Amino acid sequence: MYNLWVIFRYFSVSPCVAFFIQNMKGVYVQKYLTEARVLLALAIPVILAQIAQTSMGVVDTIMAGGVSATDMAAVAVGTSIWLPAILFGHGLLLALTPTVAQLNGAGRRDKIAHQIQQGFWLASGVSVLIIAVLYHCDQIIGLMHNIDPQLKTKAIGYLHAIMWGAPGYLFFQVLRVQCEGLSKTKPGMVFGFIGLLVNIPVNYIFIYGKFGAPALGGVGCGVATGTVYWVMFLMMRYYVKRAYFMKDIVAPSQFAKPDWVTLKRLIGLGLPIGLALFFEVTLFAIVALLVSPLGIVAVASHQIALSLGSVMFVIPLSLGMASTIRVGSRLGESSIEGAKVAAYTSIFTGIVIACISASLSVLFRTQIAGLYNDNPEVITLASSLMLLAAVYQISDAIQVIGTGVLRGYKDTRSIFYITFVAYWVLGLPVGYTLGLTDYIVPAMGPSGFWWGFILGLTFAALMVTLRIRWIQKQPSFTILENAGR
Repeated sequence: MYNLWVIFRYFSVSPCVAFFIQNMKGVYVQKYLTEARVLLALAIPVILAQIAQTSMGVVDTIMAGGVSATDMAAVAVGTSIWLPAILFGHGLLLALTPTVAQLNGAGRRDKIAHQIQQGFWLASGVSVLIIAVLYHCDQIIGLMHNIDPQLKTKAIGYLHAIMWGAPGYLFFQVLRVQCEGLSKTKPGMVFGFIGLLVNIPVNYIFIYGKFGAPALGGVGCGVATGTVYWVMFLMMRYYVKRAYFMKDIVAPSQFAKPDWVTLKRLIGLGLPIGLALFFEVTLFAIVALLVSPLGIVAVASHQIALSLGSVMFVIPLSLGMASTIRVGSRLGESSIEGAKVAAYTSIFTGIVIACISASLSVLFRTQIAGLYNDNPEVITLASSLMLLAAVYQISDAIQVIGTGVLRGYKDTRSIFYITFVAYWVLGLPVGYTLGLTDYIVPAMGPSGFWWGFILGLTFAALMVTLRIRWIQKQPSFTILENAGR
């Protein structure tokens, strides 16, 4: 009788249990696959928008180079000062993305207009600060030793021209993050490419003095790009006022005064992000200066590897922005599990893509280096640096997507501390020690700095991952309370 009962259980209950487990596995996997599809649908337009934004700088450099090497160098020097300043402002405004996403997920869309209005006040204040700093850029450029006087004059002229585009750029970003917080990432992509296309003929007009405009050379790139930023803002504003998915987000007709409570909260969220971006950009600028005495081959090889890394960085950066939207939206819906699924899906997707791009970088490193330069010494050194850049890409993907997840949880202060330690306490000192001194090993040149990058970014990736795990282990009410700040 007992044997019959065992046989009955084996042929009836076990298949049921097996079917249940298999079905549960299918549901579990499907949940992540569905999230991955949503994530990529958000990220792909952001990737294209970032490419358009980066390409504007490339277009400026190339078109200025058509005038003279001095004009091209002036634009490069000006850009190295403009980028840290404007990205600091951009980082401050990224506090709006999780804020809008959570209000949207919570069904409190009537509160979004107020946040955007205060975002404009924040952008205005930062614009004044940026313009004030760039107005005195002669003192910053004066710190560069032995700079050519003509190059200095042109670089100052470029910055004095483009600084008036700072408000237009930041106002555009306010409206862009409004759309992205509502899970609409295509408008930023479309207007980014329109801006890129408009930038080319406007550059041509002011560089070469066409249609009655003065021939300004490299300075004309600053005039053109600053003007295009205002054009992008006006086009985006026209679109946002008429977009069907924002008809219910209506700003009060009465002029909104600064709300210091809201502004303080946005600054508290955004300042760590802005400082983290500032530290990252200035790190790479300082490393470029430290590499410059090592000779033309070293500088060119380092720049090639860095250029490749910058191109590949666009993908995890965009996935990080998409993860902020998804995590913020799911927390707005009070779905702790949904936020966790969004977090892990974004990081895993980033790792997979980074492994693919790193493999391609290794396989085709010689051919890629040859596209930049035909000097055999440069190709050889750049190819070896690309092996390190391949490792760098994986750590970089984890840390940048992880910081996007932390922004979604509104845990931005940890981003600042982790980034500061990773870049300035570990990455730069170790890179300098390995690259330019004999304290540990014979000076490695540019390779030493890349080992510093790898160490710093690996530390950042580890700490960001641990921070996410720590947040997710908190009680549900604590997570939702912190996210609702």
